[in-house]
Amino acid sequence: MRLLIALALLLLSNGSMAAPKADLWPYWQASQPTSSTAIDHSRWQQLLDKYLVVSPQQTLFRYRQVNDTDRYELGHYLRDLAGQDPRRLNRNEQFAYWVNLYNAMTVKLILDNYPVSSITKLGGLFSFGPWDETLITIAGQKLTLNDIEHRILRPIWRDPRIHYVVNCASQGCPDLQPQAFTAANHDALLEQSAKRFINSRKGVAVEQDKVRLSSIYDWYASDFGNLSQLQAHLNQYRQQPVQLNHVRYDYNWALNEAR
Repeated sequence: MRLLIALALLLLSNGSMAAPKADLWPYWQASQPTSSTAIDHSRWQQLLDKYLVVSPQQTLFRYRQVNDTDRYELGHYLRDLAGQDPRRLNRNEQFAYWVNLYNAMTVKLILDNYPVSSITKLGGLFSFGPWDETLITIAGQKLTLNDIEHRILRPIWRDPRIHYVVNCASQGCPDLQPQAFTAANHDALLEQSAKRFINSRKGVAVEQDKVRLSSIYDWYASDFGNLSQLQAHLNQYRQQPVQLNHVRYDYNWALNEAR
């Protein structure tokens, strides 16, 4: 038994994981195309303005500096979101709602468990992170982070750029954007996020005759397609085109913390 536990922990420490498939939760598919309701994300924006540190290759978060007042404001923001029924919003407003909710809940998870070296340290003994933990109830439904990403965002929008905007509080993850998502800016932020990640070394790094890619492209190959399709996707955004002849994958689960 101890040997099995040791092997499991070794696999987790090496970043091995099986990514969930996109599996639509029909309850959340409804929308109101004519709705003009706009969700207020100003509390989330204020937190980003105060604690996010943007550098050329990596965006980090000042978890240690978040004070009690701002923790309360984050909780207030999440309670406000929980009080909404996103099925009554139009599609663009829904997208902003779910992405901001996912990212804000992730930050709150880290703050609630700080100090922690990696989000993968959270969850039960045999859990690789907290993604299957119930964190919030919306419209009578209990939700996990995996529900939001894999049962709502991916199957409803079917856009591989979603992987560039849901943040897992890790250095290998696409950066948390400094702007809160809104119905008006969501497509521009998707494009900006894709371009930033694909031109960063954690996204795509050319090493002599080999290319090191983020493990995101391995875990979610079903969203990006085969190597030829992935290459075309990357070169839409790359400043220097890349050839995917010899590829390896890597991911850094260390906390995206600004010291």
